[in-house]
Amino acid sequence: MSVEEGREAERDAILAALKPVVDGLVATFGPMCEVVLHDYRRPEESVVALAGSVTGRAVGGAMSEIGMRMVARGDEAADELNYRTRTGGGQIVKSSTMVLRDSTGAVFGAVCVNLDVSAVTEAHSLLGSLAGTGREPAELPVTTFGNDIDSVVDVILDAHQLHQNRCWAALDRAERVELFRGLDDRGVFAVRRAVEQVAARLGISRASAYSYLSQARATTDATSDSHGGHA
Repeated sequence: MSVEEGREAERDAILAALKPVVDGLVATFGPMCEVVLHDYRRPEESVVALAGSVTGRAVGGAMSEIGMRMVARGDEAADELNYRTRTGGGQIVKSSTMVLRDSTGAVFGAVCVNLDVSAVTEAHSLLGSLAGTGREPAELPVTTFGNDIDSVVDVILDAHQLHQNRCWAALDRAERVELFRGLDDRGVFAVRRAVEQVAARLGISRASAYSYLSQARATTDATSDSHGGHA
């Protein structure tokens, strides 16, 4: 067995060992809890085990934009604990994403725990209002969860264009490169066929999309080298 085959076998063994933990956590915390086991080696179908139903996903489903962000960070990815988001359906979800590493320290997956805290949040607001101390809840970011990776990529792209508030044709070269850098930072291009999908949505050729992505990454690398030189 080669070194690479041994590493893959180790990762498979870690995922297999965690599958019973997924069911055990949901059995402990109840129906408002969902636990998802991700294998980042397969972004388009990263969900290898799942218990509970908070985000509506199934085994064989795609990672969310949070997972894509983890993939973009590579081995620099770190656990993200107790963050809150809102689903497209309006549920308020408290989540923790804990990365999985093999014996070399390489990130290859994650365990995600999602709690639907909508009812608790509403009760908290009600009690705060009755006590005269209620405050408007902070606006939570909307996170896209879905079994189809293409829909997740589409939502991220839509969010970027909405933020720019301008169509692609109105952007200058620097703004176009910046758009591709933003998408790359969020892990969009870790997904197979994402470049083609983004090119089609923007109405540009695949070659142009690859060119903008290359420029974005070159600029990022140059910036990193510059910062490193002053360390």
